[in-house]
Amino acid sequence: MEQPLAPFSVCNLAAINLAEMADKENKVVDFEQLKQTVEVGVRMQDNVIDATPYFLEQNTKQAKGERRVGLGVMGLHDLLIYCETVYGSEEGNKLVDQIFETIATTAYRTSIELAKEKGSFPFLVGETYEDTVALREAFINTGYMKKMPEDIRQGILEHGIRNSHLLTVAPTGSTGTMVGVSTGLEPYFSFSYYRSGRLGKFIEVNAEIVQEYLNSHEDVTKDKLPEWFISSMELTPEAHADVQCVIQRWVDSSLSKTVNAPRGYTVEQVQKVYERLYNGGAKGGTVYVDGSRDAQVLTLSAEENTFDDSSFDSKEPKQKQPVVLVDTIADLRSTKVTFGSEVGDKCPVCREGTVEDLGGCNTCTSCGAQLKCGL
Repeated sequence: MEQPLAPFSVCNLAAINLAEMADKENKVVDFEQLKQTVEVGVRMQDNVIDATPYFLEQNTKQAKGERRVGLGVMGLHDLLIYCETVYGSEEGNKLVDQIFETIATTAYRTSIELAKEKGSFPFLVGETYEDTVALREAFINTGYMKKMPEDIRQGILEHGIRNSHLLTVAPTGSTGTMVGVSTGLEPYFSFSYYRSGRLGKFIEVNAEIVQEYLNSHEDVTKDKLPEWFISSMELTPEAHADVQCVIQRWVDSSLSKTVNAPRGYTVEQVQKVYERLYNGGAKGGTVYVDGSRDAQVLTLSAEENTFDDSSFDSKEPKQKQPVVLVDTIADLRSTKVTFGSEVGDKCPVCREGTVEDLGGCNTCTSCGAQLKCGL
């Protein structure tokens, strides 16, 4: 879960398209544009809190009391590709650290400026001046805030802050795909793949960034792309986990990230990944082992996993594996079972669970796919 909530809290999520933050000519991040975008995003989301018609009085009290927002991202892998930097590499993690440090510090400085203009979030205001100071001191001495630059901590102590939380990274599966970039903070699973739609049909998706690169590099072919066009299953599980931990340092709430592991990955190896996430400061984690479900939308052809602990320390580059698109779901017209996104239907993604209303979303009871928003 990328957004842990108090009782009656509400989600207020947005995402910056990091692909648009690239200076493509110089192959670097345009940090000034990133800062400006974060500033606008925080102010927009803060306005949403007051513009929202809440259904319950408890929602109104909690939302306006904590003024929680969750600014996230999509297109991280695109930005790294534009900077010709390999996702999951040491160089890549240093750049990712800079990117999210910029997002976090800019968001917090913007929220402090909002507090000067409109006041702190009410739950940070005590009945007396002394109470308010005590609340602010407690706020800046939390584990997350202790790592923040001193000007931010002192700014909160002096002026307060408009929002109790500012950052989260949701999956952005639909929105990222809609605008043609990598989703959330994930690397591309593949640069050509099929995505299951909500009607149980499969849609072919080709990453636009590949064709964009080919158009500007006539000597490069689709089969021999540079190393920064690395896909999710070409990364070790440890590399996935390390990227998550780098980003978590700068995210005050939580984030959504999948650690992809190769076919045949053992229980003990999965345990070590979770330990790595825990020791690295992650608030949660998801490990998906390729082929662990009877039916999945994508598989990669890979040999049975025989990794030992030392293999992940190897400096040798990983061999790229071809993508094999497997038709795991039959034509829906050939069966009398109703596949779809309505309550009571059979899940069109895994074909095992049924669709039920869980927390306001029509969700599969087996694979957990959220197929339709009930609100």
